[in-house]
Amino acid sequence: MEVTLRVTLALLLLCFAGGCATAPGARRDARDPWERMNRATYTFNDKFDKAIARPVASGYRSAVPHFVQTGVRNAFDNVDTTIVMVNDLLQGQPRAFVSDTTRLIVNTLMGLAGLFDVATPMGLPKNDRDFGQTLGIWGIRPGPYLVIPFLGPCDVRDTFGKVADTYSTPRTYIKNTYWNYGSYLLEKIDARSRYLDQDHLIDSAYDPYAFLRNAYLQNREFKVRGASSRSEEEEEQKMLEESGIDSTPAPQQPPPEAAPPPH
Repeated sequence: MEVTLRVTLALLLLCFAGGCATAPGARRDARDPWERMNRATYTFNDKFDKAIARPVASGYRSAVPHFVQTGVRNAFDNVDTTIVMVNDLLQGQPRAFVSDTTRLIVNTLMGLAGLFDVATPMGLPKNDRDFGQTLGIWGIRPGPYLVIPFLGPCDVRDTFGKVADTYSTPRTYIKNTYWNYGSYLLEKIDARSRYLDQDHLIDSAYDPYAFLRNAYLQNREFKVRGASSRSEEEEEQKMLEESGIDSTPAPQQPPPEAAPPPH
C-alpha cells in the first residue's frame, strides 16, 4: 500500500507540472487534458500487460482450480467490505451499512474468513462503494482523466479516493512485509485473470486507449449518480452490451466484471 501511495502522489505531481499537452493533430477531449502523457503511460502499461501480467494471469487461470480462484476472490472482497461500510455511512446509507456489516460478519464466521460467500444467498447483496464515488456524491468533480503506471485508468478525484480507501481496510494495518506484498500481488493476478475474456475486444478496438477511457469514465459517472446495487448491475450490463462486450462468463471460467481491464 505504501508503494502505491508513493507512486500515486508522485504521478500527481508530474501531472500538475506537465500542463495540458495533447497529441499533435488529435482532437482534444475536455475530460483528458493530459492525453499525451496518459497515452505514453498507457503504452507502457500495455507493453507490461502483454509481456508479463497477461501471461501470468493466464497461467493462474489455467493452473489454479476454479473453486480456489473463487475462494481467493471472496476472501479479498470480504476483508475489503470495511471500505464499503465506511462509504455507506459517508453517503448517508444506514440500511446499506447494516446490510454490509451483517454480510461481513456472516461471511467471516460462516464462510471461513470469507472464502465462501454465504451472505448473498441469505439476501445480503454485495454492494460496491468507494471514497471516489463518495466525493462525487458530495459534489466534487472528477477532474482530468489519469492513467496511473501499472494501475491503469483513473481520474484525479478517484486517485485521492483510492488513497483514502487504503485506510479503511484491515490489510493496511498488517505489519508484515511478506504478507503485504504477497497478498497484493495475488490480488492483482486474480483481478487481471477476470478480464482475459475481454482482451480481444480491447486489442481489436480502433483506439484502445480511447475505448478504455470512455468505458471507465462512463462507469464512474453512473456510480456517482447513486443507483441501488441491483440497478447498478443491470445498468452496467446494458452499458457492456451497447459497447459490444459480452460479460456472460465462459464455461468453467471466472466471470469477467464490468470494469475495464487494467491496461
